[in-house]
Amino acid sequence: MDNQFQERLLNSGAEQDANLKGRVYEESKKIWRVALPGIISRFSSFGTVVVTQSFIGHIGAVDLAGYALVQTLGVRFVNGILIGMSSATETLCGQAFGAKQYHMMGIFLQRSWLVDVATLTILLPLFILASSIFKLLGEEAAIAESAGHIALWFIPFCYALVFSLTIQMYLQAQQKNLIVAYLSILQIAVHIPLSWVFVNLLNWGVAGAMAALNISSCVLLIGEFIYIFGGWCADSWKGFSMAALKDIIPVVKLSISSGLMVCLELWYNAILVLIAGYMKNAKVAISAFSVCININGLDFMICLGFLGAACVRVANELGRGDAKAVRFSIKVLLSTSVIIGLSFWILCLVFGNKLGNLFSNDEEVVKTVSDLSVLLAFSMLFNSIYPVFSGVAVGAGLQTKVAVINIVCFYIIGIPVGIILGYVAHLQVKGIWIGMLCGIIAETLALSFMMWWTSWDEEVLKASARLRNWYLKSPDESTF
Repeated sequence: MDNQFQERLLNSGAEQDANLKGRVYEESKKIWRVALPGIISRFSSFGTVVVTQSFIGHIGAVDLAGYALVQTLGVRFVNGILIGMSSATETLCGQAFGAKQYHMMGIFLQRSWLVDVATLTILLPLFILASSIFKLLGEEAAIAESAGHIALWFIPFCYALVFSLTIQMYLQAQQKNLIVAYLSILQIAVHIPLSWVFVNLLNWGVAGAMAALNISSCVLLIGEFIYIFGGWCADSWKGFSMAALKDIIPVVKLSISSGLMVCLELWYNAILVLIAGYMKNAKVAISAFSVCININGLDFMICLGFLGAACVRVANELGRGDAKAVRFSIKVLLSTSVIIGLSFWILCLVFGNKLGNLFSNDEEVVKTVSDLSVLLAFSMLFNSIYPVFSGVAVGAGLQTKVAVINIVCFYIIGIPVGIILGYVAHLQVKGIWIGMLCGIIAETLALSFMMWWTSWDEEVLKASARLRNWYLKSPDESTF
């Protein structure tokens, strides 16, 4: 009898293990179906910005510092608002798809266009007056002048980004973002040779590098419009509708909370770059710090792929009303992302002393990047954790809570520690980065605690109420 009982226990355990492996495999397929195209598209799109930085960096150190200021301060500031406000599209479209309210996705997309375009237009003076703003902030005159010239080139780039970002979130919510991956690969495939022709062959300098960035961005956007309007989203795109103007205020409110959450994350690095601009050797400090930020950003694009997957999976399951599936998906997402983060941590430790050569010929810049490589490695490791939780928050509509956590961890902990270590302890750029890392670690711990105590059964009820309140009949329903 004892042997039979032990045998039944072993068989039961084997069945449970097989069942768990099967569930993990199925969930992983769903995650990678969203995450892989998201990683490819974000990596390629951000890669165009980094490639542009590399070309400008070999033109001159002043232009590299000017580009770094605009890209990490001005563009990151504005894009933080736009990306954050667009994340409301992820929440609404993801939950609508889970609830099979497909036609509402197209309406939510059009509402996001209205809100985001109006927002960007209001923010245009930041680009137009960039040179004066940077001078007021105390940056060197030559760097501020270069930044002002480059900032004007970023205006069309940001308008293209408004539509591109929201379309990607709309497609991602219905698991049709593979087309975005293909278009993003085409984008960078166009961008690299075009940059070489404009900068090296035609000798157009900074203007050539920025023109290539704008042209390649339009390639991506035109392809996305063709895909939506060409009939490949027939269930979710019913054409332009006046219904997009209804319930616009609640969408604005959700967009603002989403924008605040993401802005506080993206502005964190930008403010640290600004602080680096007051170091003794500002040109080297800004250039080296921005190079590391962009390398960190490339890794972060992979993490954003998982952020997007977390958002879609959580939003879809909340829309379906399955709290248990939400909890399981979070566990699989986090495990997968951490494994990838560990891989990049190792690579950065091994090859960290060679990273600076990819972006600059200046020996001081290269050496400073090398000195920051260990801290950069640990930043990459923690980047694999907290973006997943941010994606879960977006999928559930918990952006306001995360915004409060961001304020405490990044702005009350991270930045003050960075300033003290950088200026008082005289660790310079390294001290600023240590402060940034302290903020990221605090953010990771706080979000882990928040996710542990969240009641997903209650979030299912909230998602159901939101979709019910904002529901509008589709044109097909009104004909019957």
